Amino acid sequence: MSVLVTGGAGYIGSHATLALQAAGFGVVVIDNLSTGIREAVPADVPLIIGDVGDAELTAKSIRDHGVDAIMHFAGSIVVPESVADPLKYYRNNTSNSRNLIQSAVEGGVGTFIFSSTAAVYGMPETVPVTEDAPTVPINPYGTSKLMTEWMLRDTTAAHGLVAGVLRYFNVAGADPEGRVGQSTPAATHLIKVACQAAIGARDHVSIFGEDFPTPDGTGIRDYIHVCDLVDAHVAVLRHLMTTRQSLTMNCGYARGYSVREVLDTVQRVAGKKLDIRSAPRRAGDPPIIVADNTRITKTLNWQPKYADLDFIVRTALDWEIRCQKADVSRQKSVS
Repeated sequence: MSVLVTGGAGYIGSHATLALQAAGFGVVVIDNLSTGIREAVPADVPLIIGDVGDAELTAKSIRDHGVDAIMHFAGSIVVPESVADPLKYYRNNTSNSRNLIQSAVEGGVGTFIFSSTAAVYGMPETVPVTEDAPTVPINPYGTSKLMTEWMLRDTTAAHGLVAGVLRYFNVAGADPEGRVGQSTPAATHLIKVACQAAIGARDHVSIFGEDFPTPDGTGIRDYIHVCDLVDAHVAVLRHLMTTRQSLTMNCGYARGYSVREVLDTVQRVAGKKLDIRSAPRRAGDPPIIVADNTRITKTLNWQPKYADLDFIVRTALDWEIRCQKADVSRQKSVS
């Protein structure tokens, strides 16, 4: 079976590629390398450099590689940027997804797994949030993802496609073997930023808002290790192949940590005190969002392996150290 991974040179997509290979699936990657890293794609995996919004390219890729399923990770993911530049997000996350879905239908692809987000819930009234909670996103990022969910809902009703929609909470960490990690330029994810500060790659880390209605005033999030997340994707793929029934599921641990708790963990694991500074709230940030993961654990018998914040931070920190050493080595070779 051949799986097309869009955004496969990126953070989550590269981990998914490794997980799919380990599970015995054939893999082909499409990535425009705008944020992805060529080296993150294994040498034995075909890499097609291009945009998933290019219908001709995706159609040819599906045809040439006999694609049976698509895992769609390509897109833009920074909430404040989506507020400042919404049309970029409706192009990259919604319009391009529409073209890819059409290519899937026309190419006879049977299964489509979509990288969605907890941002579709906006500011949920009840926490932990279930998949049946109202979807009322408060930023263009969440809206752009929800619109793709709607397109998949309607397309699966009209055609033979089955879809798995996975709503991610906060993804963090890196491959424990050090093969891939988060290499996105100018990343804004808290754990990555804090780990970069811990190794001196940044001079400080900011807390964006200390007046949220939470115990310590900082935002609370549900952090999931990237390897547990991609294992869920493989489990969903197998489930869809067997049942041919579309589904929507949260991907999280049902446990929230505040920004201060995360920073305390990074300082403890790194053995270094960080320069932590206060900053205003960012547009589009809810105070708290934590997953109810009952559906995914019961439906797929999915059991996380790495549901430990210290472990998540350790793998993220190890990746940053590895990247820093590689950069130093490259600089020496050039000089």
